[in-house]
Amino acid sequence: MLSIRNLSKTYANGVMALRDVSLDIPKGMFGLLGPNGAGKSTLMRTIATLQDPDSGSITLDGLDVLANKPEARRQLGYLPQEFGVYPKEPAITMLDHFAVLKGIVNAKERRETVEALLKQVNLWEKRGYKLGSFSGGMRQRFGIAQALLGDPKLIIVDEPTAGLDPEERNRFLNLLSEIGENVVVILSTHIVDDVTDLCPRMAIISRGELLATGEPREAMRAFDGRVWRKVVAKGALAEYERDYTVLSTRLVAGEPVIHVLSDARPDGFEAIAPDLEHVYFGKLREQAKNAPVVAKAA
Repeated sequence: MLSIRNLSKTYANGVMALRDVSLDIPKGMFGLLGPNGAGKSTLMRTIATLQDPDSGSITLDGLDVLANKPEARRQLGYLPQEFGVYPKEPAITMLDHFAVLKGIVNAKERRETVEALLKQVNLWEKRGYKLGSFSGGMRQRFGIAQALLGDPKLIIVDEPTAGLDPEERNRFLNLLSEIGENVVVILSTHIVDDVTDLCPRMAIISRGELLATGEPREAMRAFDGRVWRKVVAKGALAEYERDYTVLSTRLVAGEPVIHVLSDARPDGFEAIAPDLEHVYFGKLREQAKNAPVVAKAA
């Protein structure tokens, strides 16, 4: 169990990136959902001991993460948003190098570990290929292999599917799902479908503030009977945005189709079943309506 209590962080430029964040994250996949600039990366870097908070605590199975950073790092696997590799190095050589850095000094153990991980992420047949020749999905799978070195109790992946094509995204998410059966895996993303497809528990964060936590299905049930759909004229779109909480607008056959949040059925609208995207945008709209304008977090 990862326990986060009252975590806050304000940068030197005055941006309040985290606002009294508290979370309990059990074993399995956990989705951290929020827009760009919500504070997700700040939270991930803090959990990964790459920066200190101004206040608050983090414990992993009773270990004080902030007070015992070397031990915490031994139990942590981290795939950051920007994962750099040496493009001219073969995958097997690079992973062996990472294994040494992780403390696996016995040559036989290291060789067996590297082979097992490359097979787990389906890169064994490409082990001799240079990393610079890998596709985006292959690089992310290699990133997961290095994050799994040392049998970590906690794995953090930050925006892992951004830029992947649908096939690579599905392959990567299936890999994460398998890993998440045995350890805590935090998936930080702004892509709602990643959380819907993968995570039994999630949190929504924006402007450094937690807006919702719990099970996606439970969150969607709270929106039952409150989401409505209508095809509107382009010229009337601004009027609807003024009068209603518009969750989304899409063009279908050249005409705007809007989804709105309302406790009562608006005139001319039809009811639709809510999904996690409705919950996500509903929470963001509520925050924007009630909170003062602040600078974006990192």
